[in-house]
Amino acid sequence: MDTVPNITDSHANQGSQGKRVAALVTGLQELLPASSVIMSVESQRPFECDGLAVYQQLPLITVIPETVDQVQAILRLCHFHRVPLVPRGAGTGLCAGAMPNAQGVLLVLTKSDQILHINHHTSTATVQPGVRNLALTEAVAPFGLYYAPDPSSQIACTIGGNVAENSGGVHCLKFGLTVNNLLQVTIVTIEGQLMTFGGEGLDEPGMDLLSLMTGSEGLLGVVVEAKVKLLTRAPRVQVIMAAYDSVTAAGDAVAALIGQGIIPAGLEMMDHLAISAAEDFVKVGYPTDAQALLICELDGTEAEVEEQLALVTECFKQHGAQQIRIAKDASEAAALWHGRKAAFPAVGRISPDYYCMDGTIPRSQVGYVLTRISELSQKYGLRVANVFHAGDGNLHPLILFDASIDGELEQAELLGGDILTLCVDVGGTITGEHGVGLEKMPQMPYQFGDAELAQFRRLKAAFDSEELLNPGKGIPTLKYCQEYRSLQHG
Repeated sequence: MDTVPNITDSHANQGSQGKRVAALVTGLQELLPASSVIMSVESQRPFECDGLAVYQQLPLITVIPETVDQVQAILRLCHFHRVPLVPRGAGTGLCAGAMPNAQGVLLVLTKSDQILHINHHTSTATVQPGVRNLALTEAVAPFGLYYAPDPSSQIACTIGGNVAENSGGVHCLKFGLTVNNLLQVTIVTIEGQLMTFGGEGLDEPGMDLLSLMTGSEGLLGVVVEAKVKLLTRAPRVQVIMAAYDSVTAAGDAVAALIGQGIIPAGLEMMDHLAISAAEDFVKVGYPTDAQALLICELDGTEAEVEEQLALVTECFKQHGAQQIRIAKDASEAAALWHGRKAAFPAVGRISPDYYCMDGTIPRSQVGYVLTRISELSQKYGLRVANVFHAGDGNLHPLILFDASIDGELEQAELLGGDILTLCVDVGGTITGEHGVGLEKMPQMPYQFGDAELAQFRRLKAAFDSEELLNPGKGIPTLKYCQEYRSLQHG
């Protein structure tokens, strides 16, 4: 039977803290329906981690509000009682950013899932944070519109989570990340105050706090509403696949294509291990003898696509493509993309566990970085399948390991850390779209200097001086950085 621990009793020996928690629980139970306040251990298990399941923690209590007023009241309660709060969407994130706090409230926003308004004249939509990414595109399809950011998890991930992590996807090369497709966002501060950033136009007077809020990972406020830009579907979409006998050749082709001023709607790369796993899983006709595969999507008018198709095909040939396949219809194009989007679950079929990394590098460094990843793979004795947004240099190495074997998780984490510092060394960054969360905290002092990190902490304090919102994530403390610098200098 699902037992409910007595939270008041469990904190009784903690004096004033126990009283604060008991008062918080009473307040939440008065504010929300009984079904929206979850305290039992088993009922909270589904919320103990996000998509990076190696990091797990049960919250003290989970709440699932349905209205903005309820969200405001919950934050006011947490602030008054000085209890930490972690916001969560669908839990598809991959940096442990939504992992609960053991002494805090987990705020789940999936019931706030209404599309409030679609304006096809201005190509905009106003949504609640729990609206799924793909559901928005499906809702506006009758108007010939779509929402451009499309993470691999778009069938499940939510717009609020996308804003928190500044998510991207296959089409971010041409159409940008979430921040490039937002007009306005409304948040609730830890004090329960509503604040709106952005506006109806492409620019607003004053500082660009909309961009600051996007990608802030729940450290500054809780997103309760967003107005997004929608795009008109192009008259023609054409997908091309090119196979190469080396990742270096494929990387050179990517750099050359962008260097010619051609910006495809999407440009993805997969290495041999990822190709083989995806083909075995979904059987879309990928050449399994290829060492690297490029999938390129062009869109525009008939004339534009025809011109670009000739240029892209020639570029791929000049850089050693062993095979070029042009999708003959929408069905074949969808199949080529299906293999790419199925790469993550496909890799899950060939390994008990895998660790999905996320770093970004200059396009000119693709060949070198993939070669170094291969060398690091041999050093640690763990296979790595590479799937990434080649056009903008966003790598997603999948480190294969078996958590049941003592020490393999730790080796996977060390290998992942080396990949991230490699990204920084070549002029890139430790994240492209997954965020920092808890996972990449060790690499933050590697990427940023003390002065930069101090400024991040000051920004955090401006919105949340008591550090109650998603504490311990995203921004390392001064003590953490001092210990890191001490270890670095031996």
